[in-house]
Amino acid sequence: MSRIGKHPVPVPSGVEVTVAGQTVTAKGKLGQLSATLIDDILAKLDDGKVSVTPRSDSRRARVNWATARTLVNNLVVGVSKGFTVNLEINGVGYRAAVQGSELVLQLGYSHDVKYPIPSGIAIKTEKPTLISISGCDRRQVGQVAAEIRGFRPPEPYKGKGIKYDNETLIRKEGKKK
Repeated sequence: MSRIGKHPVPVPSGVEVTVAGQTVTAKGKLGQLSATLIDDILAKLDDGKVSVTPRSDSRRARVNWATARTLVNNLVVGVSKGFTVNLEINGVGYRAAVQGSELVLQLGYSHDVKYPIPSGIAIKTEKPTLISISGCDRRQVGQVAAEIRGFRPPEPYKGKGIKYDNETLIRKEGKKK
C-alpha cells in the first residue's frame, strides 16, 4: 500500500484545479500547469481536495499511485507558491551575473559561459557567487539548475565549482610528500 498516495492533495484558495479524464490542470497566481496521468490512475476533485486512487490492483497501478499524487501536488504547489533552487559558486574569480535574458558565468575558462534563460524561469543573482532559480514548474527549475551546475561541477580537492546550497561535498586529501 502506498502511504503517500492515500493522502489527498489540498487545494489552497486562489488555485483552480480541473480534472478532465486523465489530465489534471492547475491554475493560480504564478501560471497554469497540467499533467497527464497514466490510465491505471484515477483522479477526483472533491470539496477542495484532489484524491488519487488506483483503478485496479495491478502492479503498475500500485507503483504509479504515489507518483501521480506527487505530480498533482507539484502542480498545486507550483502555481500557488512556486519552487526555488539556490546555487553557490566557489572559486577565485568565479562569478555570475544576469544580463538581459541570459546568465553570464565566469568560471575560469578562457571565455564567459552564456546561458539563455528559458521562459517561465526567473534567475536572480543577489551576490556574484549566489544564483537563485525560481519558477512554477518543478521539473524545469531542477533541469535549469542541473544544466548550470554542469558547466563547472564542484571538484573534490578544493571544492571549486558550482554546487547546490544544500549539497555537501566529500573532500579528498591532496598528495603527500
